[in-house]
Amino acid sequence: MRLLHTSDWHLGRAFHRVNMLGAQAEFIAHLVTTARERGVDAVVVSGDVYDRAVPPLAAVELFDDALHRLADLGVPTVMISGNHDSARRLGVGAGLIGRAGIHLRTEPSACGTPVVLADRHGEVAFYGLPYLEPALVKDEFGVDKPAHETVLAAAMERVRADLAARPPGTRSVVLAHAFVTGGEPSDSERDITVGGVASVPAGVFDGVDYTALGHLHGSQAITERVRYSGSPLPYSFSEADHRKTMWLVDLGADGSLEAERIDCPVPRALARVRGRLDDLLADPELARHEEAWVEATLTDPVRPADPMARLSERFPHTLSLAFDPERAPEEADTSYARRLAGRSEEQIAEDFVAHVRGAGPDTHEQAVLRDAFDAVRADEAVREVAR
Repeated sequence: MRLLHTSDWHLGRAFHRVNMLGAQAEFIAHLVTTARERGVDAVVVSGDVYDRAVPPLAAVELFDDALHRLADLGVPTVMISGNHDSARRLGVGAGLIGRAGIHLRTEPSACGTPVVLADRHGEVAFYGLPYLEPALVKDEFGVDKPAHETVLAAAMERVRADLAARPPGTRSVVLAHAFVTGGEPSDSERDITVGGVASVPAGVFDGVDYTALGHLHGSQAITERVRYSGSPLPYSFSEADHRKTMWLVDLGADGSLEAERIDCPVPRALARVRGRLDDLLADPELARHEEAWVEATLTDPVRPADPMARLSERFPHTLSLAFDPERAPEEADTSYARRLAGRSEEQIAEDFVAHVRGAGPDTHEQAVLRDAFDAVRADEAVREVAR
């Protein structure tokens, strides 16, 4: 069976101030064309269809168009909700839409109930594990500790139990939206840390022929059978080195697997340039970036006059401008933004405690801070679901 694995469309999201809806529509057309020309038997979409729980009307219309085009193509599609989606909204009409071959899996309780498709070699069971917010699903899965690993492990127990009851030789595909250990994140994913831990081990998915992951925006293989498709478009400059692709996966009769990356159309390359303004304007090596979307970091000791206007003369698609002045060695202080770069909310809070009283939080206080952040995140998720 030939699968086309994609995820993290983030319909409705902009790139800095650039509206990406046209590029997202071009990707949908590319997806449908690829499915038709490459003889795809099933499309899997591993969450974050939308960028937010209540997407703009134009994004909903594009999603509706995608559903119609996939249904008209006659290629079954299995789709789950991600941490950016409202599972309840995305799942509205799932039963009716399923009659057209578009199978939406947004209910945690249905993790062990697969969509069963068949080819000439037999059946393939597709299990959809939507994003599982631990605090909201711990009762459903009967776990004492609400953590990503515990709820995913419990969901996978249901998958394995169902698979064990099926005829021998039944192949299996799991769709999941999670941060798996070993994955390379970017700046554009929403933090899903719970209890100080964001990732789960790849071993959670052992026993499955293919795990189609969503959440991380870089296309990557955690193992031969556990892969991220990544987002089809860039959503932050940290993705400047990404190759935006989908996975074309051939699942053999015996569960053997071959995977090929299919490039996605990207409207414009990304470039990150750094240096003094005059140097950036004169450096011939930077000519290749003149038509790219540019993030420029200026290192001039003194902020130059009209930097954006001057940069835009050479790089007309400059979208982001930052300053990181060169300092003498004795000038040890760094900007507030630099001090916070790469640090989690919990780490920032611990730094604040240390700054205020001269010593960081002890083990008990760290646990209190973690619980507070987890409670806020869970409350936000509950309010999002209730909208």
